[in-house]
Amino acid sequence: MIVAALLALYPLAVYWGLRYLEPRVFGAALILVLAARCFALRLNRSVVPRSQWYPLIAMGGACALATLVFNRADSLRLLPVATNAACLASFAWTLFSPPSMVERFARAFEGELDDRGVAYTRRVTQVWCVFFAINGAVALYTALVASLALWTLYNGLIAYVLMALLFGGEYLVRRRVRAAVR
Repeated sequence: MIVAALLALYPLAVYWGLRYLEPRVFGAALILVLAARCFALRLNRSVVPRSQWYPLIAMGGACALATLVFNRADSLRLLPVATNAACLASFAWTLFSPPSMVERFARAFEGELDDRGVAYTRRVTQVWCVFFAINGAVALYTALVASLALWTLYNGLIAYVLMALLFGGEYLVRRRVRAAVR
């Protein structure tokens, strides 16, 4: 939970921290955060298999290592792109190697699912794949073209608001689907 909070605050930390610290300090800190995540994965049994975290850790590690070695802030700005790419890869992989990611979450919280539930969770996983693809493309644009302030605004606030809207919208749709079935 702490690692997730640190990663969520990452864009704000980069925005404010680059005024006072060299980029390589963030690269080193990011390596420590990712190492903590690896350690936590060994201790924690989660709905998401450990192997699903490997793309995120590898991509995040590449950004951190590049920042550490080259001491350039550009690499720091690519972490949200790497995060979206890793999430897209993880979610998409489960579409070809069921159960789908959202089905895994649903089974962990609600138990068994009927065929309709499995189909619904598969569709929601597909929606999340589209979200991660679009969000990653916008994150890439902000990393390569936009100012640090716009990058921070999008990746530190707007992306999270969009994610919350998708979560909320899916919850409302799920309630309507369930009500129609009953």
